[in-house]
Formats: sequence, C-alpha cells, structure tokens
Amino acid sequence: MTAEPLALPRSATDWPAFISDGADSALATGRDVVERLKDGAARTPLEVLELWNDAERVISTASGFTSLFAEVHPDPSVRELSEEKSQAIIAFLTERGQDRELYGVLASVDTAELDAEAARLLEHVLRDFRRSGVDRDGATRARLTEISERSTIVGQRFSRTIRDDVRSLQLRPEQLDGLPEDYRNEHPADADGLVTITTDYPDTIPFLTFATDRDARHAVSRQFNSRAWPANDALLHEMLDLRAEQARLLGYDSWPDFDTEDKMIGTGAAVADFIERISQLAGESGRAEVEALLRRAQQDDPSITEITTGDSAYYTELVRREQFDVDAQNVRRYFDFERVRAGLLEVTGRLFGISYRERPDVPRWADDVACYDVHRGDERIGRIYLDLHPREGKYKHAAQLDLATGVRGTQLPEGTLVCNFPRGLMEHTQVVTLFHEFGHLVHHVLGGDQRWARFSGVATEWDFVEAPSQMLEEWAWDADILRSFAVDAEGEPIPADLVARMRTAEDFGRAYRVRTQMYYAAVSYRLHLERPDDHDAAVQALADRYSLVRPLPGTHFQAAFGHLEGYGSGYYTYMWSLVIAKDLFSAFDPENLFDADVAARYRDEILARGGSADAADLVAAFLGRPYSFDAFGRWLRGSD
Repeated sequence: MTAEPLALPRSATDWPAFISDGADSALATGRDVVERLKDGAARTPLEVLELWNDAERVISTASGFTSLFAEVHPDPSVRELSEEKSQAIIAFLTERGQDRELYGVLASVDTAELDAEAARLLEHVLRDFRRSGVDRDGATRARLTEISERSTIVGQRFSRTIRDDVRSLQLRPEQLDGLPEDYRNEHPADADGLVTITTDYPDTIPFLTFATDRDARHAVSRQFNSRAWPANDALLHEMLDLRAEQARLLGYDSWPDFDTEDKMIGTGAAVADFIERISQLAGESGRAEVEALLRRAQQDDPSITEITTGDSAYYTELVRREQFDVDAQNVRRYFDFERVRAGLLEVTGRLFGISYRERPDVPRWADDVACYDVHRGDERIGRIYLDLHPREGKYKHAAQLDLATGVRGTQLPEGTLVCNFPRGLMEHTQVVTLFHEFGHLVHHVLGGDQRWARFSGVATEWDFVEAPSQMLEEWAWDADILRSFAVDAEGEPIPADLVARMRTAEDFGRAYRVRTQMYYAAVSYRLHLERPDDHDAAVQALADRYSLVRPLPGTHFQAAFGHLEGYGSGYYTYMWSLVIAKDLFSAFDPENLFDADVAARYRDEILARGGSADAADLVAAFLGRPYSFDAFGRWLRGSD
C-alpha cells in the first residue's frame, strides 16, 4: 500500500469543511474502535493492538492539524474552529482514558504473545489510562473530566493572548541609530515623523541587539516583556491551580511529580536538583561574563550599575565586536534568507541521505508557505511545510508542529516548521535557530516510519526531544558548511577566519546564557510547585536567585512565557537535552561532519527509531555507552 499525504483545501472557502470533516471523521473512527474493542469478540493480543493503532493514527493526525491551524491559519474563523475541534478531540481522549471497560480489555491482553515493541506499546497505553484516572472513583473521574476540558480552554486562551497581543511603540528616527541600513529602510517614518517598532521578533530582536539609544532599547524591551499582561495573569493562576488539582486527584504530591513521571528525569525533586547543579556549574563564569558587560556599559555611562534585559544583547554584541572582531551587522550580509533556506536543505539532505523536492502545486494555507516532498532514493517518505515569516494572527515563536502522524504503509509523516524570520538578511543566531527547529522536522519525518502511531516521529520522552535539534545546530557553525551557502551580494563566501572568530565570540556569554535558561526552568518549575499569589514577585525572586541579567522593572515576563502552557513545569528539558546533545555530538569528527558512517548510524539509531525505545537506550545504542555530563561540562568550561 502506498501512503499518500493529506489533501489540503485548494480554495479558501473549503478550509472550514476540511477542519470539521477531518476532525469529526477521526472522532467517529475513535468512537467506533472503542465500541469494537468492547464488543466481546475474540481477538488475538496483536489484533487488539492493531485496532487500537487504527484509532491512534487518525486521532493523532486530527489533533496535529487542528493544533497547527489554530496557530497559523490566516483566517481567524478557521483558527477558532480549529481550537473548537481540538477541544473535542481532547475531550474524547479524556473520556476514552477513563473508560474502565475499555481499560479492562487492554489490561487483559497477554503480553507473552507480543513482541518487545508491541509489549512496550501496551505498557505505555496502560500507563496513560492510569494517568487519566481510570482507577479513581466516579466522582473523581467526573472532576478530572471537568479539569481536562477547562484546562484545554484556558491553555488555548493563554496561547491565543500571546499570539494576538502584538504591541507597538513609536520612536523618533534617530532612536534607530546603530541598526542596519536595511532594517531602517524597512521602518520608515510615518506622516508624524515617527517609526513604529512592534513586538514581533524581526522588529524587536535586532533593535535590542544594535540600537545605541539605551532608553529606546529599554522601552522596546519593556513592551516585549509585558505582552499578554494583564490578561494572562488570571489565566495563568487558573492553569496552575487546575494542574495542581489534577495531580492531587491522581495521587501525586504536585504537578511536577505528575509531569516528570513519564520523562527521563523521573521526579519533580530531580528537576530542582538539576537546576541547582547546572546553575552552580555556570555560576562563576557567568558572573565574570556579566561583569565584563557591565564594565563595557560603564564606558558609555558610568552611572550604569547593572546589566538588564534591555542591555544584555546590545553589550554582548558590542564586546564581541570590540574584543573578538566580530560585527554581527557584517556577518548578517552573508545570510540572505533564500540562500540560507536552500543551504539548510542541501546540508540536511547530504547528512541524512535524503532529498527535498519542492511542490509549488500543493495547496497551502498562505502564499509564503513552501512545501517539499522528502525522498530517500526514489521513495517519498514524508512531506514538510516551511512557514517561516511573521503575519497577523500567527504563532509568535519558532516550533515544529505536526500535520500528520506517520504509520508504516498507511500514512506519511507530515510536519510544519513555524518561525518568524525576516525575508531579507538574517542574523547568524537566526540561522542557528532555523537549523535547530529543522532538527525537529527531520526527526518527525525520519522517525515517521513506525508500525505503531504512538511511537511515530518525535515521540520520545519530552526531555529528550530537544537533543537532536540542539545537536543539528553544530552544522550551522562549521566554516566549510557555511561557505557552501553563506555568500554576500557579490557572491563571496563568508571567510573561514570570520567563522572562527564567530565561534570564539560565541563562547563569550555562554555561561550567563545557561544561567538565564536555568532562570526560565526555575520559573516553569516553581510556579507549578508553589503557585504563588503574586506571580511578579515570585518571578522577580527567581530572577534574583538564578538570572545574572536583571529584568527591567514593571515587566511581566511570565505572561508571555508560552512554554508554561506547552511544557508545563518542564522547561528544564532544554538544558537536560543539551547535556545529551553535547554527548551525541562527541561521536562526530568536527573535521568531517559529513562522515557517512557516523551520520547514517545516528540517523538510524536515533532519528529513525522515533519513540520505539526509551531515549536512554537509543543514546546508548548510538554511543556504545550510557550518556554522561562529561561533554557538556567541557563545553561549559570552553574546553570542548
């Protein structure tokens, strides 16, 4: 059987029917499978799991496309409809997860008749039932259902508020001094002689990096770090309270304990220990780096006594320019968006033994979305969509979002890269981000050839999913690789010695950035654990303890911290994954990042296996040993 991609609507008027019919059909299939499994018919253990798998494939795909189009579709009514259908899917999953009769059918399956992977699938399914409350009394299950339904609505509103709250600030043209010429050209003065700067990434990030006017930088930073305030404060309180109640009803001491049970780290207490461990490792070097930023800032203004969120990017860039001879404005002239995108496809295609064939004939939801079929040899193994520029109503960060769940011989994996990059010249940091996010996308496709939908694509433990994408960032730092696509307007490739200086300059600030990540992780963990009455005060206290860069007064970072909705108490996963990513990269020869044997083994042992084995076992199979902190420690000390 040849699997075919989803057929997206060709007409704007057909999108509501596509969303509604697709979601409703998946739900009908899911309900039909539930009834069939409970009909008392004699089935072998494998037949039971295969029937379950039929429902998982269509339900997970419908969940993927409703979640995706709730975030990216340009029509607000389609976004709203997608949210409604996503709610219906989650409600079905909650109901199914509490179905005791269905649980009994699956719990009675004889694992002796199953192979190891099928038995592992059954183990995960039964654990999901327990985590849904199937073993609780009727009143508790009813309350858990209410919590699930309300949590879905609150989480969607929290994310929607961030997505829709695009703020703007009017500045005088001279307050753009220091910014690149193309940026200033894209931001002309209006009839009143003022320039508008929004909180969209292509506006805010360059401004905070290059603008020489400190007051203007602080004003832009304040508006950026106050998005979704105050609306999201009440939603955040409710979201945290609902999660805490859910965990308690299921028999856990806290949401972090519930949240970590199915992850590599194992317990909530281990998250706290990890945050402290990494914070201590980065503390001394991080403080020295911020002290260097402060000394440089005081050359401009002796009255400056601390480095704030409105200063760190600017003075980091200034120190790199003056001490390491790396000027980001000079660097960016080598990174034209179109060339970078083409280079990314060439690099990853060569690395993983795949190719991309653009499909301009395939319908998309916006004109600037690009579509590619992914091939391995002559076989199409998936389809990807690149939605890489900002537009009104679109998701504001960078992420890979599923469109279809791959199941061997039945359905192709399809994924979407959702980012907010400029259309012209890119910062090198944005290039690194693009490689990072594409790592998720290629993981979804290469890992999509699974027998069981539950293990398809990026279906590993949640604190491992960032490791492959973080490792792929290394290919955005290699001089030879960059020179294959990073060229200036005259066609001259980026000089190798400039890339070497960029790498050296990147080392500066590494430790204080790690501390910033631990601050974010502490916010994610502590807000869920402690549920403080005053979020601002709690977040400020955590900044005092972990961050070496001072938040500007009057800002409300947590209101627009979208990971609180998706990652829950688990933002630590970025750094936990980085520990593993550095270990994975140690298997590659830095002088030959396209070594065919290592790359193929990595592809086959890590990416192509999806979630079919525990992440620790995947890593051990690739490395030939358990993962360790050693490579991460060397990287943090600058001795890798």
